Amino acid sequence: MTPTLLARPLVACLMLLLAATANAQEAAIRKNLAERLPNFPKIDEVTKTAIPGIYEIRIGTDILYTDEQANHIIQGSLIDTRTRTNLTDARIDKLTAIEFATLPLKDALVFKQGSGQRKMAVFADPNCGYCRQFERDLMAVKDVTIYTFLYPILGADSRVKSRDIWCAKDGAKAWRSWMVDGSTPVKAGEKCDSAVLERNLEFGRKHRITGTPAVFFEDGTRRPGALSLEQVDKLLAAARRP
Repeated sequence: MTPTLLARPLVACLMLLLAATANAQEAAIRKNLAERLPNFPKIDEVTKTAIPGIYEIRIGTDILYTDEQANHIIQGSLIDTRTRTNLTDARIDKLTAIEFATLPLKDALVFKQGSGQRKMAVFADPNCGYCRQFERDLMAVKDVTIYTFLYPILGADSRVKSRDIWCAKDGAKAWRSWMVDGSTPVKAGEKCDSAVLERNLEFGRKHRITGTPAVFFEDGTRRPGALSLEQVDKLLAAARRP
């Protein structure tokens, strides 16, 4: 029998042993937390991190950390000091990533600039100062289609303005008139169907959109906050690469 053939059973045994160990440690973590913290939320997943003895606990899209016996729980960000990468944020970004094709684009205002070949989506509140600045900057982006989802999370007036803008004869024009020029939108009539706002809010809650602007690109990349024009162009270009 050749050395290669001899090695295969050993590798298989080692993999089984590692899997059994991981399963045992996961079971211990789940058991100890359930016994010690009866009101602890339902755990969706337990996985080993790159740090020896530290495990990730996933509850929905929330991330916690613990040791092998769940003697301690760590709440906070895990940082890789070598690359200065926030591993917790990267993990949450992956968990909350949205395929562009699944966005409910019918519920968005649409702005086509130039050829419109590149695509991006923005969740924005009409009373968000950062959104206003971002809207002004977006007007300079070339060859892009921008889908803007009205996302009124900053109070009752945000909801009123969002309704007035959505129900305007030209919602896209009303949005930019307000965000860029400060022209208050015409008050919507009582018969206006503004159910889209509830749909947007529900979609945002489901996908952890907690602030505005929240920006999405065709490759699933998600970025919070008002990006610079340079950042937008780079992310649009990256999203179009095969």
